Amino acid sequence: MDSTGGTAYRAYASEDVVTGEGVAVELPVAGTMVRAAGGIIDLVVAVVLLIASVWGVGFLVAESNEAVATALSLVVVVAVTVGVPATVETLTRGRTLGKLALGLRVVRDDGGPITARHAITRALVGFVELWLPPFVGIPALVSSVVSSRSKRLGDYAAGTYVISQRSRMRLLPPPQMPPPLAAWAVSADVAALPAGLTVAVRQFLSRAGSLVPSSREPLGRELLGEVLRHVAPAPPPGFHAEYVLSAVIAERRRRDTERLAREDALRRRVVGPDPLA
Repeated sequence: MDSTGGTAYRAYASEDVVTGEGVAVELPVAGTMVRAAGGIIDLVVAVVLLIASVWGVGFLVAESNEAVATALSLVVVVAVTVGVPATVETLTRGRTLGKLALGLRVVRDDGGPITARHAITRALVGFVELWLPPFVGIPALVSSVVSSRSKRLGDYAAGTYVISQRSRMRLLPPPQMPPPLAAWAVSADVAALPAGLTVAVRQFLSRAGSLVPSSREPLGRELLGEVLRHVAPAPPPGFHAEYVLSAVIAERRRRDTERLAREDALRRRVVGPDPLA
């Protein structure tokens, strides 16, 4: 964790996707087995392409010397094992034939769509960990098993992971209002918190029970210091940092819910019902 106050919560909040309202969403990570199944489909397709391409090159250069045939064969191998998957993942925003069949997609670590840079990096590292004879997929398998997001080495290098689009996204449970602080929270001026800070606090509160005291206490105080910059007046003295954080997040969520309901009611009253709905 970064020890600089303003950036610590950004590092802590980096594992989830954040909606526009600062709500943390945990995308369903594809497991090792389903990733392996999709990889086998892609491998079969690549092998078929390799055989067909090498046969075609051999037919075209039958009258040429061996050096030309070897060079063209090497170009074909690189094109099929690196160029094809990188191009397909770029054009489809993270889907190959195997991933399409199993409902998988490659996304960035922040949940956004991948770009050509991510796809090329994944393909280049994938050539080493999946195709070279000394490895033949073993590093990818070991990395996927030990990773909390089932990442292979190419995912670590590119900053990506694979999600299952056939599973439902899971919202982190919202913090509840501590009754002793309800009166203060309702009357306090609670400004909108930065999205990263909101997610960091929600993650911290949901996972505080699994943290060791030596990490839990300092992180709670640090997050509280960040949160209180957006709250006035200060909470009553004597309350634990986690109680105050829960009160602020719960109150901010209540106000945002009411605001969205008012805006929706105003929109319906002014614009009317959608004729195409």
